[in-house]
Amino acid sequence: MIALTRRLCAPLALFALSTLAVPVTAQKASAPKALTLDRVVVLMRHGVRAPLDGEVPHGTRTAQPWPTWTTPESELTPHGAEALAAEARADRADWIARGLLTEDCPAPGNIRIRTNSSSRTIASGEAYARALAPGCAVPVMHNPLNRVDPLFEPLRARATRFDARAAVADIDRFTGGMDALVARNRSALHLLNQVLGCGDPKGCDPAGPARLTPSADGHGIDLTGPIRTASGTAQVLLLQYAEGLSPSVGGLPVDGSILARLGTVHAALFDVYSRSPYMAAHQSAAFGRHMIDALAAKDGAKIDMLVGHDTNVTALAALLGFDLVAPGYATNDAAPGGAVLIERWHDAQGRAFVTVRYRTQSPDQIRAHAAAVSVTPVQVRGCPADAPCPLDRFVGLFRDRLAPLAR
Repeated sequence: MIALTRRLCAPLALFALSTLAVPVTAQKASAPKALTLDRVVVLMRHGVRAPLDGEVPHGTRTAQPWPTWTTPESELTPHGAEALAAEARADRADWIARGLLTEDCPAPGNIRIRTNSSSRTIASGEAYARALAPGCAVPVMHNPLNRVDPLFEPLRARATRFDARAAVADIDRFTGGMDALVARNRSALHLLNQVLGCGDPKGCDPAGPARLTPSADGHGIDLTGPIRTASGTAQVLLLQYAEGLSPSVGGLPVDGSILARLGTVHAALFDVYSRSPYMAAHQSAAFGRHMIDALAAKDGAKIDMLVGHDTNVTALAALLGFDLVAPGYATNDAAPGGAVLIERWHDAQGRAFVTVRYRTQSPDQIRAHAAAVSVTPVQVRGCPADAPCPLDRFVGLFRDRLAPLAR
């Protein structure tokens, strides 16, 4: 996730309607009838990382100490890199089976990967590239380390005409207000206290009143309260489980099913920062235009990938009108290494169409060093429910939902 303190189309009859578990060694390609895949545009979250400073808020109490990470704060872990490689190998097998790639090294420019400028996103792009095209030179593009990239952090870069008061009003309409958001997540917040095991019936984290306000500079939003404090703790529990560290801090034992229930608290954070119509439009404004250009270009990379953060992936899904649903995760809790795949196809007459899928590994799969991935077809709001979406229709829907860029 970007540190908050710093402030599309139809599922097809030929695709299974449920999530498909796809082993890299036996991945099967299914394709819309009489269509040929010619391009894939991807937005992927970075892989498993060590916790961010303050992600578990200072003052959070547990029955036992948190496990010790050997990877520095916020960095991609070796285990996380390994999971990204497994996903890349699965994607490679799929794209070779569909005829998009060959076993040979790709021609220069056929694979384009751009990451945000944080070290974890850069390392994630590099780990993925090495496994996608083993032994081949695939450059990973990015800004200098930690220089703000408006593609991934448009609010911080002031890349759009963002109105913080309008954002707060829209988020309150979308969520019903912060008190209502907390109330909907009360059972998960209670479960988190059981997991932390501090023994205080008033709670184990230092949450204050739930408030959402424009930031002091007017270019962001500030959230306080239980969702803000508990969401980071829930995410750290997931990351340490996926990493293979001790899954418990002395309270209720943690397993995959507990993590999925706790994930609703982390997902609720995105109801504030990326999933309301206003926030989705602004968070997606820059990378959305990049993706549209990559999809619509007559000539371009066969695979065009952006590697960013959970705020990016959740904003894109909200903008296109679908939920992120994957095994092992709460709805709309973006998976580490999870990717939205926008696939462009053409028919014999040269007409272009789009389908969209969400590819993930579950926390249990990441923890177990599994080769399998899960791929879920998704329905984009405004596209046909029973057929691929015409490219021009998809692009029009996508573009119309984006906020204007600042001049």
